[in-house]
Amino acid sequence: MASTYDYDDAPTRHDEQTGPEGYDPNFVPDSVKSFVTHLYRHIREKNVYEIYEMYETSFQTLSDRFFKDSPWPSVDAVATYVDNDRVFCLLYREMWFRHLYARLSPTLKQRIDSWDNYCSLFQVVLRESLNMQLPNQWLWDMRLALLRQFDQAWNVYGVLNFLQALVEKSTIIQILEREKEGLEQFTATDGYDYNGGSNVLKVLGYFSTVGLLRVHCLLGDYHTGLKCLLPIDISQEGVYATVIGSHITAIYHYGFANLMLRRYVDAIREFNKILLHIYKTKQYHHKSSQYEQILKKNEQMYALLAICLSLCQQVKLLDETVNAQLREKYGEKMARMQRYDDEAFAIYDELFSYACPKFITPSAPSFEEPLVNYNQDAYRLQLKLFLYEVKQQQLLSGVRIFLKVYSTISLGKLANYMEVDEPTLRTILMTYKHKTHAVDSEGKIISNADVDFYIDDDMIHVVDTKPVRRYGDYFLRQIVKLEGVMNEMDRIKLE
Repeated sequence: MASTYDYDDAPTRHDEQTGPEGYDPNFVPDSVKSFVTHLYRHIREKNVYEIYEMYETSFQTLSDRFFKDSPWPSVDAVATYVDNDRVFCLLYREMWFRHLYARLSPTLKQRIDSWDNYCSLFQVVLRESLNMQLPNQWLWDMRLALLRQFDQAWNVYGVLNFLQALVEKSTIIQILEREKEGLEQFTATDGYDYNGGSNVLKVLGYFSTVGLLRVHCLLGDYHTGLKCLLPIDISQEGVYATVIGSHITAIYHYGFANLMLRRYVDAIREFNKILLHIYKTKQYHHKSSQYEQILKKNEQMYALLAICLSLCQQVKLLDETVNAQLREKYGEKMARMQRYDDEAFAIYDELFSYACPKFITPSAPSFEEPLVNYNQDAYRLQLKLFLYEVKQQQLLSGVRIFLKVYSTISLGKLANYMEVDEPTLRTILMTYKHKTHAVDSEGKIISNADVDFYIDDDMIHVVDTKPVRRYGDYFLRQIVKLEGVMNEMDRIKLE
């Protein structure tokens, strides 16, 4: 069993510690022989938990010890130890290339070979009847690595076609629809339990919906991105939430897309939930290779949350812990963002630039103009659209201030206060209505307003949008926290 083999106790030989200059792709250390043979056996036996342990722990341990500055042995060198199994060799090469990208600088040929390997691997998934189980984490990383390929190769349509093909071939949309109706359960055993069959196609199809959201966000097509994610009910703890990278990626891009579509309430609600989740669980990922990425996305989502609240001011949607963290990080900047002056625009620009995705264009670079760099064009376009929206919000800041002060006020009086005529004021009020409402994914009109109103004849009636505080829920949460503290104290006493 792989779990009984301690790779830290493997014999350390001089020729195992191959540096980049002395790297021999055909030399296979004993520790690697043991690793691939055990992994191959566990994959054939569908021992998904042992596969996960070897993938997540043993592979990293061997990489840290023997392959810090060099690639792993070539696939041709290890093939003889795994019966020259074609699918296993594709999986091994997938890990080989991911290690290469993470620790070294791949050549152009290696980038092309990596893309070809992913194409071959996904063709196998799509065209053949696989009879294996792989951990959700590996399948997520595999899909994520595919997306990183198109960042380098500009093969946007190729990636979109693969992701869409995986969604359709896996019939994951129909599976999730049946799950909502209570006719099927996809979340059993984190997606592993399929009566002895294979989870690979179903889980890859599932994760591909998240991948499609990400790609369309990078292209600036937020409506299509959110439409692709619709089969997954993100309000529920589904399979996407069992892999921290998938969980964060889904909510980050979901929240960002909603921000760009002025669905601020939806963005705030989901940012709040994921940030609270990260706050409570990040200590469990401290030793994970994804830890730094988790922290980075955590900070980016706080920046996006600060933007949403500055434009929407729905603080009541935040958990106390998240609100405290947000105020500590961005309280001063959020106060300055409310002024809508040049400094405020500079802060919006700064936070957006820090927290936005790395936008791309669907077209390849112009090889006829090799010295012209267009890689910032997509970013500049999205920034321009965002700041234009902020500029429009500035025009509404005055009317929002008066609506917060009055419960009723005549059109003439408000027009006088704002130093405009009544027809102009009516236009401003209609613009306010438009900018504080949006259309959700189901086509329903939703409100982002912290203060709303209606007009009856020439009188403006302000509607209080503040919900009644649920004191019962608040005290129940405090009681649960107190019980937790008391249980912890009892546990300490017993020890």
